[in-house]
Amino acid sequence: MTDKLFADHLPSVNRSRIIMSSESTLDDEDTFKILIATDVHIGYLEKDAIRGNDSFNTLDEILKCAKTNQVDFILLGGDLFHDNKPSRKCLHKCITMLRKYCMGDSPVRFNIVSDQTVNFNTTQFPWVNYQDENLNISIPVFSIHGNHDDPTGAEGLCALDLLSASGLVNHFGHSHSVESIEISPILLQKGSTKLALYGLGSIPDERLYRMFVNNQVTMLRPKEDQDEWFNLFTIHQNRSKHGPTNYIPEQFLDDFLDLVVWGHEHECLIAPTRNEQQLFYVTQPGSSVATSLSPGEATKKHIGLLRVKGRKMNLQKIPLKTVRQFFIQDVVLSDYEDLFTPDTPQVTKKVADLCYAKVAEMLEKAERERLGCPLTPEKPLIRLRVDYSGGFEVFNSSRFSQKFVDCVANPKDLVHFLRRREQKEDIKDEANIDYGKLVKTTAAEGLRVEDLVKQYFEAAEQKVQLSLLTEQGMGKAIQEFVDKDEKNAIEDLITYQLEKTQRHLQARGVTTEQDIDTEVRRFRDSKKNTTEEENDIREAINRAKAHRLECGGDPDISDEFGDVTMDSDEGSAPSPAPTRGRGRGGRGRGAQGRGRGATATEPKPRGRGRSQKSSVTTQSRSIMQAFQAPSQRASRTGATKSYAEEEVTIDDSDEDTPVMKATRPPARPASSSSSFTKHSSQSQSQSSRGVAFDDSDDDEPLCQQY
Repeated sequence: MTDKLFADHLPSVNRSRIIMSSESTLDDEDTFKILIATDVHIGYLEKDAIRGNDSFNTLDEILKCAKTNQVDFILLGGDLFHDNKPSRKCLHKCITMLRKYCMGDSPVRFNIVSDQTVNFNTTQFPWVNYQDENLNISIPVFSIHGNHDDPTGAEGLCALDLLSASGLVNHFGHSHSVESIEISPILLQKGSTKLALYGLGSIPDERLYRMFVNNQVTMLRPKEDQDEWFNLFTIHQNRSKHGPTNYIPEQFLDDFLDLVVWGHEHECLIAPTRNEQQLFYVTQPGSSVATSLSPGEATKKHIGLLRVKGRKMNLQKIPLKTVRQFFIQDVVLSDYEDLFTPDTPQVTKKVADLCYAKVAEMLEKAERERLGCPLTPEKPLIRLRVDYSGGFEVFNSSRFSQKFVDCVANPKDLVHFLRRREQKEDIKDEANIDYGKLVKTTAAEGLRVEDLVKQYFEAAEQKVQLSLLTEQGMGKAIQEFVDKDEKNAIEDLITYQLEKTQRHLQARGVTTEQDIDTEVRRFRDSKKNTTEEENDIREAINRAKAHRLECGGDPDISDEFGDVTMDSDEGSAPSPAPTRGRGRGGRGRGAQGRGRGATATEPKPRGRGRSQKSSVTTQSRSIMQAFQAPSQRASRTGATKSYAEEEVTIDDSDEDTPVMKATRPPARPASSSSSFTKHSSQSQSQSSRGVAFDDSDDDEPLCQQY
């Protein structure tokens, strides 16, 4: 197949003109070839008998594709691991595949000209792995961390740091400060092409949103020849809006960027889309494995092969063949009035027969599409969402699923019943609030743990409001409790805040009960949405981690027991061993909470007045118990609040690129430092850009000439 080639750098009046060139010109000594993937989630459901190897097979395919296409390097957009503490099996398989495909004698044909001690500041070996004289790297891997494999603990380490220390992955984009963020790019040069690679690992969306608003995020640019650099930015945050500040708008990013690789979103939207305000392009590769049974995960999975030459780029999408097929369909029973109504005799059996026919149709479709694809797993994922609103009764889903136990990969989650949400009840009568309804979420709501906490206290009456803690603090503590099994997180946060409040009252000399109530409320409200609040939360979580280590807990290796259940977006049974979830709404991932660890601080001594009994905590709590218990212990009543021009072409074909023969370059020169200028996140560039690309989904090459 003939590939779509680079667009010529032309005046805006001739933007539609595409200059074709030969294959040899496309992959020449001035062209970067970069394999792009995000959200690989290796280790997902690794103990499942059917789906346990899905994530490992897909990573193997991705790395094999990189080697086949002889790319210059691989760029990962976060969430390489599904768990914050991956198992030994998961680490072993990952290291084995990286060593198999990324080490060898093939030369690396680009140089790094920036200060590597700044670029790779999380390791004792602050240089790119292919320049290490003790390693023989043929394909460097550059990766930021995501929210699943984010740094935690007093040392601020993550699973990627293990791969970085072993010389297999170059971990970059880790910000240590919560006050401000300064993003320094990795400056790469191949021939005459200059590439500035920016990266920012996952940060809680609310915090990063506030930092952008306060102009606390700065992106550095080279002082010399700024217009000659192609600026590529990798980020791992919410792209779609979940709340007022629970996402990062594209408009927050600097307008000098050329292409943004957006991780964390699992829906595959890999064809670059233009932001008309900032004039850059955004590509969203999506996840490489379905981690939830939601519509966004049902889109065909792809990775991207990006070519950059000068200020021009070409993006080709490559379909993944080892991904398990996933089909989802909605059935609204009230739409089948010609077949049955709630009063029809044996209506439940007729509903079950209808659902059986729908599942059979999806299985037939899966079988047709799998023909000729031997790498595709045999059993597909099937999801039938049945809306039984209007008086219908549900049938026995377990008995129904038994009919397909040998045909599908998810028989336990084959059918999901739901009802349309009714109008919200008037909550003015606080005495009659049904808190169970407020706390019990459904898949359609897509709430995270911290959302549940906020909703609970917004609707709760005054006598069960928080007095010492803020809703954000309680939500983060519960998030650590649920997502990362930090059983002391809530208790330590309460103890830490109690000690701090007592010291504050003593310093103010407050003695009367009325003055104490007023001062406690004022002290609590003064910290809302401030850096001090975040520091308190981080310190308390570090105390919980230190306490777990004192009790003999293993911080690095996850438990090797417990059954694995489906990580579904619609309320599957919880796993005995906690796993990290995704705070996703209707965009393709589950409704579990987003876990975040603390940044690197030294653990401080335990607070005074803690009994030895505090080290013995209940081993099993439900989420409801987790945030009801602290609220019931609260003794006070408190108020709550709630470019230079460039041309772009995109190859949407699903064909693989031809393999080009590589030649060995001369010896690699030593890296040199480059000076930067600061560029505020809110600054606006006066440059304009022209674009020409084909966004069709067919396999026809773009072959128009003028």
